[in-house]
Amino acid sequence: MSVLCYNKGCGQRFDPENNPDDACTHHPGVPVFHDALKGWSCCKRRTTDFSDFLSIAGCTKGPHNKEKPPEPVKPDVKTSGEKKELEAQKPKFNEYIISAPKPQEAINRPSPDEPMVRLQHKVSASLKQALEKLKVSENITEKKEEDGDEVKIGTSCKNGGCTKTFEGPSTDSDVCSYHSGVPIFHEGMKYWSCCKRKTSDFNTFLSQEGCTKGTHLWRKKDAGKKMVPCRFDWHQTGTQVIISIYAKNAVPELSYVDANSTTLNIHIIFDGEKEFQQNISLWGVIDVAKSVVNMMAAKIEVAMKKAEPMSWARLDLPPPVIPPKENDKKKEEADSDDEDE
Repeated sequence: MSVLCYNKGCGQRFDPENNPDDACTHHPGVPVFHDALKGWSCCKRRTTDFSDFLSIAGCTKGPHNKEKPPEPVKPDVKTSGEKKELEAQKPKFNEYIISAPKPQEAINRPSPDEPMVRLQHKVSASLKQALEKLKVSENITEKKEEDGDEVKIGTSCKNGGCTKTFEGPSTDSDVCSYHSGVPIFHEGMKYWSCCKRKTSDFNTFLSQEGCTKGTHLWRKKDAGKKMVPCRFDWHQTGTQVIISIYAKNAVPELSYVDANSTTLNIHIIFDGEKEFQQNISLWGVIDVAKSVVNMMAAKIEVAMKKAEPMSWARLDLPPPVIPPKENDKKKEEADSDDEDE
């Protein structure tokens, strides 16, 4: 009778009486998730896609393991009394909000309909080296994975949560149990967005049975460019406003920033197929001719020269508040009179 192997990265069934020392290819390390990259601590391969992470081949050979790892110990839930004690320990002080000075009335704000100009960009040596390494690794993968339609024996299903492998044409008729959602890791808990069965143990998360039935997916579909959000922040000096966009390995030929005195349109292609767009109506006025885009391996900096040496209260200009019309005011007053009666 076959049993399930609990070694990380294996998940195959085996016969305990026929279990040689090199029967299992697995990962002895632990899963590592850092800066959107996923991999195992025992080997160097990293990927941004969770399905690719699950299909990373093991780096160590050994016998299969039928022992299920112990369930993680659940933390004790704190009582309301303990919560009150914690709140009592919090420091009590008055908060002061310091606002930046308002713009001088003498400064004329140009029209946002001014023609847009593409900002000059400078590519750092670190980004060039990173893109060269990516090209080499892509060429190697393309050679390994031929464009033919034939699926190799042992290819794992690309549907999330499915552990089945391709064993021949007969496997295509098998029902695939998978998760249609995406994996979520938040505050130590791991779960799929489609069924939300939360656990703190990674092995328990991987062994969760799929909540959707369908057909196996042996080849990952090429979805092309994918619009994604990207973290960015800003800071200012006396003469500049700098926006930092944390997009790794941006493609200089496909990325650009267009601007006029009061508007900024950002378009970034990074990590091969990811796309980020952001349009900003600037709080202050900039000198487009003296502004530049610095492209680095880990981030992109948009350095904008201030037209006037003044402090900005915020990066973007809030939309104007439209005052209510006189007719609307009269209606509101009439409604309130009716309610009083």
